[in-house]
Amino acid sequence: MSDYLNSLLFGYYPYIALTVFAVGSALRFERDQYSWRSGSSQLLRRRQLRWGSNLFHLGILVIFAGHFVGLLTPIVVFDALGISHGAKQLMAIVVGGFAGVACFVGLTLLVHRRLFDSRIRKTSSFGDIAILLLLYAQLILGLGTIVVSLGHLDGEEMVKFMNWAQHIVTMRPGAAAFVADVHPVFKLHLVLGMTLFLVFPFTRLVHVWSAPVWYLGRCGYQIVRTRRVV
Repeated sequence: MSDYLNSLLFGYYPYIALTVFAVGSALRFERDQYSWRSGSSQLLRRRQLRWGSNLFHLGILVIFAGHFVGLLTPIVVFDALGISHGAKQLMAIVVGGFAGVACFVGLTLLVHRRLFDSRIRKTSSFGDIAILLLLYAQLILGLGTIVVSLGHLDGEEMVKFMNWAQHIVTMRPGAAAFVADVHPVFKLHLVLGMTLFLVFPFTRLVHVWSAPVWYLGRCGYQIVRTRRVV
């Protein structure tokens, strides 16, 4: 990969994707909340939906948390805790592997359900199907990175991605150089991951912002009914 293309994909594209993600999500939340849904199909193949959705969401939450903590935690923090690069790499492979398999099984059930049941497919928009397939491709690439990572158990490859992500988030120059020589499967995984952030505001993924977490801090209330006297 040329230096120019590497800088474009891993130095500039992340900011384009994150800007569209943030601005697009805010605008859609403000102006078009009621549109972030797919056609209802809950009455069809409910057992397959339940298993697929639960496995997918469980796996994806663990994967997201692992990526967030693993990539954005400063390296000095792991050094201070006595966690070596190799131990961190092995932990990421084991935890990420289990979560990835659970997510893969769940997403396979969801993709099969949406594509191969004619009634469900008729209620599905192009966007519903496209985002599922994008997630599926990203998950397969992610599982592929585990296979490659088994050949780099010293953790040095992971350090490159940590430096890249932290340089991007803190807007420091030279981020693209850290991933210039990594395996192509990692580069594809990064590019598709950023693309998911790019298309996020235009797909049903925005339903993440509708998670009712505010209920956790809400004060209790009591329903009072008055008796009408006739």
